[in-house]
Amino acid sequence: MTDFSRSNAAQARLHELVPGGAHTYARGDDQYPEGMAPVLVRGSGCRVTDADGNEFVEYGMGLRAVTLGHGYRPVVDAVTAAIADGSNFSRPTTLELAAAEDFLELVPAADMVKFGKNGSDATTAAVRLARAVTGRVTVAACAQPFFSVDDWFIGTTAMSAGIPEPGTVSFPYGDAAALEAVLAGNEVACVIMEAATALHEPPPGYLAAVRALCDRYGALLIFDEMITGFRWSAGGAQAVYGVAPDLSCWGKAMGNGFPLAALAGKREYMERGGLRTDERRVFLLSTTHGPETGALAAFRAVVHAYATTDPVGRMERAGLRLRAGFEAVVAELGIGEYLRVAGRPSCLVFQTLDPAGQPSQEFRTLFLGELLRRGVLGQSFVTSAAHTDADIDHTVEAVRGAAAVYADAVQRGSVDGLLDGRPVAPALRATAAPRRLAEVLR
Repeated sequence: MTDFSRSNAAQARLHELVPGGAHTYARGDDQYPEGMAPVLVRGSGCRVTDADGNEFVEYGMGLRAVTLGHGYRPVVDAVTAAIADGSNFSRPTTLELAAAEDFLELVPAADMVKFGKNGSDATTAAVRLARAVTGRVTVAACAQPFFSVDDWFIGTTAMSAGIPEPGTVSFPYGDAAALEAVLAGNEVACVIMEAATALHEPPPGYLAAVRALCDRYGALLIFDEMITGFRWSAGGAQAVYGVAPDLSCWGKAMGNGFPLAALAGKREYMERGGLRTDERRVFLLSTTHGPETGALAAFRAVVHAYATTDPVGRMERAGLRLRAGFEAVVAELGIGEYLRVAGRPSCLVFQTLDPAGQPSQEFRTLFLGELLRRGVLGQSFVTSAAHTDADIDHTVEAVRGAAAVYADAVQRGSVDGLLDGRPVAPALRATAAPRRLAEVLR
């Protein structure tokens, strides 16, 4: 039996000091089986170690921000060298210039870039800029999981307490006619979307149609490249599908875990936040830590790694090997209709269905827990370039054991007696229930 006692003690203390017990809702212990949420102390490559000394092969590393591996030496060395000469100054550095040049070489549809520290700042800056350019307020946001912690998006989710009417409308992915109906019925400042997701490739002609509709109705097109950037390609989804947005927002893997985000776009719009405009100025991005040297040095090292070592290819090969192994296991057990893996090879997710064929948090919890017992940590099977054949083979063997337990639960029609606590719950929900914690008596 895997021991989580030290992790559990650390997690309990975290709940006393940090609301939710983590600094990102997706990292919360309510996303894992009760009593089985490792609190980590170190990582190397794709392996991590928790407070109890348990080692895991990790997936979705850093919420998909770490593609080259934990402690990737060229990035660490670049950061170490940069911060030895100072990390933050009262004026721009030559590193900012070099990083901007690197970025714009990767993203030819953009003329200018501004760096920040998190993705929400970038997407909200894009929305603010679009509103200023168009004189409109309404945002058309694709019905995709997440764009920002700010009001214009979070106000549309279940965690909308304390937020006024967000002025955002939604449209489904892949349906150009539905988007046109939204644009025709509203004065829309911008359309914001991921060009593709793990589970949804754009239908033929769809992105070109979106581009044309934005032009026709005078809305700016914003691509969220937080996940697709440096995972689909170093130039993001726009480089893969050949459709240029007006603005694009970046983060996650561009720093291999170091905090960095970016807003990029066409000069005619980006200059509204600069000093070469006669229009009213837009407060675009102005952050103390945006140009901090460590993250910019990390970014430049990431760019070099992508130019010389093919991380995207390695992620995809690891994903293909994992998918093949996974599918062989569930086919052998006859549960392929209940336990599935889907998505782009570099961005795989697992799907857990109950005996009625419905998505199930209970069965998801069972699978997560059985993987943890066998040394695999992850809410997905999103690979990195650090996942070796040995790591994938270890994972497939863990899947074999976990799937056998899963098959038994499907046969019995229930997970009763197989879970040690309550099931996992959606990260964004209106109340702490069904994973509310009791207050600690003082």
